Amino acid sequence: MTYQVLARKWRPRTFQQMIGQEPILRMLTHALRNERLHHAYLFSGTRGVGKTTLARIFAKCLNCETGITDTPCGQCAHCTAIDAGRFLDLLEVDAASRTKVEDTRELLDNVHYQPTLGRYKIYLIDEVHMLSGHSFNALLKTLEEPPSYVKFLLATTEPKRLPITILSRCLQFNLKRVPIDEIAKHLQHICSAENIPFDAPALTLLSQAADGSVRDALSLLDQAIAYTGEKILLADTEAMLGSVSFETLLRLLQAIHANDGKQLLMEIENLEMHAVNFYQALDEILSILHQISLAQVIPDAPHLKDSIITLAKQFKPEDIQLYYQIALIGRRDLPYAPTPKQGFEMILLRMLSFRPVIIIKEEEKIIPPKAIEKPVTPSLNPRTWIDTLDKLALTGLAYALASNCTLLEISDTKVKLALAIQHEPMLNKKLTERIEQALVQYLNKPIKLEILVTSTVGETPVKKQKEEDKARQAKATEAIQNDDDVQKIMGIFDATLDLNSIKTI
Repeated sequence: MTYQVLARKWRPRTFQQMIGQEPILRMLTHALRNERLHHAYLFSGTRGVGKTTLARIFAKCLNCETGITDTPCGQCAHCTAIDAGRFLDLLEVDAASRTKVEDTRELLDNVHYQPTLGRYKIYLIDEVHMLSGHSFNALLKTLEEPPSYVKFLLATTEPKRLPITILSRCLQFNLKRVPIDEIAKHLQHICSAENIPFDAPALTLLSQAADGSVRDALSLLDQAIAYTGEKILLADTEAMLGSVSFETLLRLLQAIHANDGKQLLMEIENLEMHAVNFYQALDEILSILHQISLAQVIPDAPHLKDSIITLAKQFKPEDIQLYYQIALIGRRDLPYAPTPKQGFEMILLRMLSFRPVIIIKEEEKIIPPKAIEKPVTPSLNPRTWIDTLDKLALTGLAYALASNCTLLEISDTKVKLALAIQHEPMLNKKLTERIEQALVQYLNKPIKLEILVTSTVGETPVKKQKEEDKARQAKATEAIQNDDDVQKIMGIFDATLDLNSIKTI
């Protein structure tokens, strides 16, 4: 007898056999019972959650010989023909292989002919988002005003790629990913019916790997049966999936907690020896960190393992939050690492190297008035004027004016600056007031500024800057002139050096 894969053998034949889509099943059931039927339905969702299966069951509900019902008999000629894929009035189309407008027009040519056998003529278009723009245009008119005996059932994994004109003409049902617990129970039921011994944790691991897809879960179950031979064991399932045991992940986290880099690297080497999938290992570490954080916030949360509760007591909450963030960012960047192992190793070493620092501010104390000391006034004198200028909040013309001045004298209430006579055109009341205000803020006391115009001044900030620039230029010129490579190039090409082209930054 030919073996039939579990995904086909256990494909639901009724609404009651479907798992994880209760809200959608409820809406369809009520619509069938009340015969409030739309002419076009769109079933969307990720792979393997039951889009086309649901559409076929709905087709049976519409065409069962017992009448329109939410519980088709599954025994009549119409139901058995639909299950076998040979019902004349159910036209299934894979849009991924028939994207051309000619294919769509050919399909719709017989829309105006009555059903051959059934109550309704049903068009089931899978992966409808693959149709071309012209194909959508050809479908649009028929989809808007089909004959009363025609129903369209569309299925897609990418509803966002459908034109809004198509979406607006359909009742939309978004099938969700099936929860891990529901998939695990379904696998247990199948294994019991098939007389296959199993470890419950192994089936849970398969359910996690399926990522919400029932079809993927059944395919993985088929693979596990072939891999393990007699009984589906947890260790064999971990080896088949390339996943990491819970105990190994705990040892990694314990090495991080103990700040034991040597032990951490040994554990990672052990993972590589067992051909572990490092992407999956990082996902599982994120899951454990989430459980630890949950245990720290809600100690009596359900389904927490004793080992998780123990780790929750060992780690600081801020450490777990930091590790989770490091792992989450690392998961995003892992594909860019030279190797998955190297990227995984760096993520864990980052956890080992960085610890959150909490700065606790001392409680503010009320200081008696006598204990309050006046701040120490910033130092300002003719020798520090040049360095002080950059500390003043001056820009533009005010800065240019101040940088051409020297400090003559300073007292508690007055500052005198000297400006060379050739720069007198720069001097005006507005700029003087801006410099005065900057000095008041810097010295933290009221002062009055006076700028005197003199025939000669000492070293101003501008002069000092020019001298420093000249010195740097001379040093750069000397370095380039004495450079061996420059000398060789000049010798080979009989070239000369353009000194004006030498610029310093």
